[in-house]
Amino acid sequence: MLSIFLVFGAIFLFCISGLQAYLFSPQSQTGQKITVVLMMLGAFAGISGVALVIASPDAVSMNIPWTLPWSRFSVKIDHLGCVFLLPVFIVPALGSIYAIGYWNQKLHPENGQRLGAFFGLLAGSMALLVIAHDSVLFMIAWEVMAISAFFAATVEDDSLQVRHAGLVYLIATHIGTMFLLAMFALWRYTTGSFELNPMQSDSSAVAGTLFILAVIGFGFKAGLMPLHVWLPGAHANAPSHVSAVMSAVMLKMGIYGIVRMTSLFPSVELWWGGMLVIIGAVTGIAGIAFAIGQQDIKRILAYSSIENIGIILLGLGCALVGKYYGSVSIMAIALGGTLLHVWNHSIFKSLLFMNAGAVIHAVHSRDIEMMGGLGKRMPLTMLLFVTGAVAICALPPLNGFISEWLIYIGFFQTLDVGNTRSFTAIPLGVVALAAIGPLAIACFVKMLGTVFLGNERSSGSGHAHDPSLSMLIPMSALVALCLFIGLFPIIPLNIIRNAVFVWIGQSALELPLSMTISLGWISWISAALLLSAAGLLLLFKNKLWRKTDKKIETWSCGYSAPTRKMQYSGSSFGDSIVKLLRFMLQPSDHEPKNSLYFPKKSSFKTGVPDTVLDKLVLPVFHLAGHYFPMVRVFQRGHIHMYVLYILIIVLVLFVLGR
Repeated sequence: MLSIFLVFGAIFLFCISGLQAYLFSPQSQTGQKITVVLMMLGAFAGISGVALVIASPDAVSMNIPWTLPWSRFSVKIDHLGCVFLLPVFIVPALGSIYAIGYWNQKLHPENGQRLGAFFGLLAGSMALLVIAHDSVLFMIAWEVMAISAFFAATVEDDSLQVRHAGLVYLIATHIGTMFLLAMFALWRYTTGSFELNPMQSDSSAVAGTLFILAVIGFGFKAGLMPLHVWLPGAHANAPSHVSAVMSAVMLKMGIYGIVRMTSLFPSVELWWGGMLVIIGAVTGIAGIAFAIGQQDIKRILAYSSIENIGIILLGLGCALVGKYYGSVSIMAIALGGTLLHVWNHSIFKSLLFMNAGAVIHAVHSRDIEMMGGLGKRMPLTMLLFVTGAVAICALPPLNGFISEWLIYIGFFQTLDVGNTRSFTAIPLGVVALAAIGPLAIACFVKMLGTVFLGNERSSGSGHAHDPSLSMLIPMSALVALCLFIGLFPIIPLNIIRNAVFVWIGQSALELPLSMTISLGWISWISAALLLSAAGLLLLFKNKLWRKTDKKIETWSCGYSAPTRKMQYSGSSFGDSIVKLLRFMLQPSDHEPKNSLYFPKKSSFKTGVPDTVLDKLVLPVFHLAGHYFPMVRVFQRGHIHMYVLYILIIVLVLFVLGR
C-alpha cells in the first residue's frame, strides 16, 4: 500500500503545485519557485511509488465505496500502468524547471499563475487516469485532463490563432469523449460492472464494437489520422513546455487506453491487428509527410508526433496479430518494442519541443524561414537538437533505434505464422515502417540545415544566444536518458518485460528470453559509434583551432557576392518530397502573375495546409453554421410548445416501438 500512497501523494502535489502561486503577486517569482519544488517532490514520490511496484511481482490496488452510484473508487497500479506513469512523473517535472527561464512569472504576470495551475493539474490528472481501475473514475480523470490541457495550451488567448486552435481542440476531444462514454456504457452492459477487470467471456460482435469504439475514442486523443485535426494547431500555439507534455505524455494516454482495453479481452480477432497496422501505416507516413511540408518549427514537431504515434500503432497491431495466432514470441517482441517506443518518444520529443522553445525564445519567431545560422550563436542548443534528431530518426547509438528495430523483428516473425496469404497488412506495415525512416531523416535534415546552418535569414537571428541554465538542465537530462537507453537497452526492456506479460495474461516465465538476451551486441555497437563520433568531433575541433580566424560567406552556387536570400530555404529542400506526395498533401501554390510588358513586384508562396481540417472538417462546419440557424424557428421560447415537441417525440417512439 505504500506505493499507492506515494503515487497519491505525487498526484496531490502535482495538482496543488500551481495553485499556491495565487498567494503571491502576479509579478512574484517566489510562487513559481515553490511550484517547481512541489513538482519535483511530486515526481520523486511518484517515481518511488512506481519503483516499489516494479520491484514487486504483483500489482497493488485499493477499492473503496464512494458517493457516486454504480461504481467504486477503485485504483490499481500494475506493471503495465508503470510504463505510462514514469513519463507522467518525469516530463512535467522537467517542464516546470524549464518554465523558469522560458515562461518567467515576472515577465508574464498576466497568465503565469494560470499556466502554472493548469500545468500541474494536467500532470496530476494523467497520473490518476493511468491508475484508475473504474471507468467512472477514469472518465473523471480524462475530462480533467482534457480541460486542464485546454487552459494550459491557450494561456495566450488574446491571439485569434490561439483561440481558434483551442476551440478545435475542445471540440475534437469531446467528440472522442462521446465515443468513450458509449464504450464504457456497452462495457457495463456486457460485464455488469464499471470496473476494468478482464472479461470472462465475450461475443465477437460485442468485443469488436468495444474495440472500434476504443480506437475512435482514444484515437482522437492520440492523434490518429484522420482524427488528428486538433493536434498541429494546439501543439504549435501552446507554450513549448506545455507542448512537450502534450506531445510526449498526453498523446500516450490515448495509446494507454487502447493498450489497456485490448488487454482485457480473452481473445482477439485477426482484423483487429490488421486494422491497427493499416491505421498506423497511414498515420506514420502521412504524419511525417505533412511535417516535411511545414514552415512552423512547432507544427513540424507536432506532425512528427503523429508519425511516431503511427509507429506505436504498427507495433501494437503486430502484437494483436501475434495474440490471435497465440505466438508468445511475437507478442513479447512487438509489444516490447511498442512500449519502449512510448518511452523513447516521450524522451526525445519533449527534448525537441523544449529545444524549439529555446530557438523561439531567442529569435521570437516560429517560422524556420526566418532563422538560419543559429549554430554559430547557439552551439549548445544545436548539439541538443542534433541529439534529439538522431534519436527520433531511429539511428544508433540513441534510443529510437532499438524500439523500432524490435517492431521490425516482430513484423518479420509474423510473416512466418498463420495464413499470411490472406493477411496482407503485415507486409504493408513493414513497407510503411521502412518508408517512415528516410522521410524522418529528410524532415530533420531540413530542420537542421534551415534553422542552424547557413547564414542568418533575418535580423532577429543576429541577437540569438543559448538559453539559460534552467532551460538547458531539463534538455540535458533528456539527452542523458536518450543515451542511457541507447547504450543499455536491456535495462528498460527488463522493466517493460513485466508489463508485456500483464497484457498477454501469462506468467513472466513463459515469455521468451530472446526479447532481451540477444540485445547485448547493441550496447557494444552503440558504445563504439558514440566513441567514434566523439573522436571525430575532437579531431574536427582541433583542426579548426589550428586555423586562423577568417570570416567567409557560405557558398551559394558560385555567386561572387552571395546574399542571405540565395540560400536554400526549408520549403525548397522539401519541395521534391511534397510534390511526390501531392496526392496526399494537396499543397497550395500562389504563383506570381506578371503582366506582359511592365511586370510589377511579385512573389511566390507555397504551403501545405492540413488536408483533413482545412479541406474537409472546417468546410463542413461552415456549411452547418450557415444552415443550422434555420432550425431556430422551433425555439419559440414558449413552454407549451416544448411540451408539444415532447409529446410528438413520445408518440413517434410508441409507434416505432410496436
